[in-house]
Amino acid sequence: MHKETVDHWKHSHSFGTEVQTSGERRTRWVIALTLVMMVIEISAGMAFGSMALLADGWHMGTHAAALGVTVFAYLYARQHANNPQYSFGTGKVGALGGFASAVGLAVVAIVVLGESASRLASPVAIRFDEAIGVAVVGLMVNVVSALLLRDHHGMHHEGVNADSGHHHHDHNLRGAYLHVLADALTSVFAIVALTAGKFLDWVWMDPIMGIVGSLVIAHWSYGLLRDTSGVLLDAEIDTRKRDAISETIESDADNTVTDLHVWRVGPRHLAAIVSVVTHEPRDPSHYKALLSDHRDLVHVTVEINRCPAAEIDPTAGWRQAGATASR
Repeated sequence: MHKETVDHWKHSHSFGTEVQTSGERRTRWVIALTLVMMVIEISAGMAFGSMALLADGWHMGTHAAALGVTVFAYLYARQHANNPQYSFGTGKVGALGGFASAVGLAVVAIVVLGESASRLASPVAIRFDEAIGVAVVGLMVNVVSALLLRDHHGMHHEGVNADSGHHHHDHNLRGAYLHVLADALTSVFAIVALTAGKFLDWVWMDPIMGIVGSLVIAHWSYGLLRDTSGVLLDAEIDTRKRDAISETIESDADNTVTDLHVWRVGPRHLAAIVSVVTHEPRDPSHYKALLSDHRDLVHVTVEINRCPAAEIDPTAGWRQAGATASR
């Protein structure tokens, strides 16, 4: 067989992961901004003897490390996009990065909850003016970072499939965005609590707002864990999408879909294996053409089974000449 003929049937399994995205570039900018703020806060804390500034500076460092996981996931997926060891490409690396971010958010929620409970039981003296200043600066940095990631997250990596109403997410970018949002939320809660403590002498507000913040962060973590684990375990595609694929195939001639597997291989890309039973088998390209309106299906494998003259017995499955075969 001629090489040109064979090459015609070959295709890439990169599904867009071989290209550096705007989300990755924006995340790099956010990391750079975070590191600059970290250096400023640590330097100021050492110069002025402020433990509040030092603590927030090192917190910025852990935040930058978490965002580094996001960038690493992008880089790894791009470098291995055409590696044949990954049967369906590296599209799930982004979901894995998002899962790691979700675990990190859960740890942050637990730490904040524990520290807040400890401070509620044993209050400590708070230098309100300095602490409020740190919280305001941190909030400004996080707002800028969130705007950088929100624009891309909301406009470019989230779409809706017209067939199923299903949203496509870049879970890796979503994890980075939630990290920034969690930091901004804790800064807002801190400003409210510290202001109340300074002017109303409500010292207890600081740990209470910490507990509230930890619960909100835990809720975000759970949502991201649920969504990313669905991608990693091939359990994300809902019934509507599966039914739409089956109906498209079965609307042509006498086709019956007896087995269907659909899973995600990239933020906007799905793969499917379809098993069809029919009296009049057609070339596989015919069935793939039927699914052309499902634009998110980029890798389709079709199994075609000829069914001889037969009748359907609802109690026994496919009945052929007195014999029963499972379906």
